Amino acid sequence: MLMPQQGAARRIVITGMGAVSAAGVGAETLWRAARDGVSCVRPVKLPRPFNGRIKIAAQVPDFDPANYIAAELLPYCDPFTQYSIVAADEALAQAGFEGKEVGGPRTAVIIGTGIGGATTIDNNAYQEYKIETRPDTLTVPRLIPSAAPTTLGMRYGAKGPTFALASACSSAAQAIGEAFEMLRARRADRAIAGGAEACVTSGAIRSWEALRVLTPDLCRPFSQKRNGMTLGEGAAVFILETLEAAQARGATPLCELAGYGTTSDAFDPLRADVEGPSRCMRLALESAGLEPGDVDYLSAHGTATYANDITESQAMRAVFGDRPPPVSSTKPVHGHALGASGGLELAITICALRDQIAPPTINFIEPDPKCEVDAIPNVARDMPIRVALSNSFAFGGINATLAVRAM
Repeated sequence: MLMPQQGAARRIVITGMGAVSAAGVGAETLWRAARDGVSCVRPVKLPRPFNGRIKIAAQVPDFDPANYIAAELLPYCDPFTQYSIVAADEALAQAGFEGKEVGGPRTAVIIGTGIGGATTIDNNAYQEYKIETRPDTLTVPRLIPSAAPTTLGMRYGAKGPTFALASACSSAAQAIGEAFEMLRARRADRAIAGGAEACVTSGAIRSWEALRVLTPDLCRPFSQKRNGMTLGEGAAVFILETLEAAQARGATPLCELAGYGTTSDAFDPLRADVEGPSRCMRLALESAGLEPGDVDYLSAHGTATYANDITESQAMRAVFGDRPPPVSSTKPVHGHALGASGGLELAITICALRDQIAPPTINFIEPDPKCEVDAIPNVARDMPIRVALSNSFAFGGINATLAVRAM
């Protein structure tokens, strides 16, 4: 049994995780799709006619919230909150908690989201401007980003610090990282943390189209001929505890959440910079007490946009030298779920650590000379993984990196 060192920083472990994604419900379902390289991108399905150019997305399939959430609660829940609830219920069950026993004044809830209730916003705009009907009474409680963490807090009786964190595509990773820091600083002993997004709406797709960053066919991170990302949705939620608390109740950690770094480029609203992401990775390593050579695998942000992949590759080489650890992006499998992506990718990274298998970067054609990394093309790789990093880099230059270590 691992025991905390006298005078050392509190060690933080993850004892449960849950996910809802384009692969379906469940963290293991997501992992199998990522490990096996099964793309969950499909023709987009929307409730109203859609005339956009991009016809594909990584939507959660065949999801009936009534199968998971009580009828009296559902009117308050936009899909992003629904996904949060299902993912959190799974995480708590894996961690060995029932009902509100996870809660109390020392349990924090932090959920990241890029947009919040996007479906509610889209529906309300349609009703207001197209059919000129009054908004639903519960429109505001559904659409606010804090709906997810406060709903989880009430569901589990968590009375510690509770808030939403909105940092675009770094939201989930920052939420998990800030929960980690909160536990280290003794502001809480346990946290429910992750990210959620349900942003595949007509308005959202058309808006992303306008930026010219969506692929009409295949997402190909780090590959030649890449032409953009695919929108996704879902949620991933984790149970964070101090090692002492987990040991006291006989829980078996999935891994140690060893470090966290976050930075801002302060550079450009859309373009990434090399310095911010590289400093972010270095801070995560420093937080974990690790050296670059300790890292065995890196889960990349890897959006498959032309400039992002080059910048991230350069940042990795700035940190790790001429031979960065093997890298993969799983976004071609589950889509770019914006504020949820960092959570989905952390769940996959934890499973990679557990099974000693690095998932592939699918749809890879041939290396781009400007992306000098080993992108684990197309086929998963059996390899020893004791330490892994997971990167999330957002518009506006907000960066977050999480470091996980096998127990």
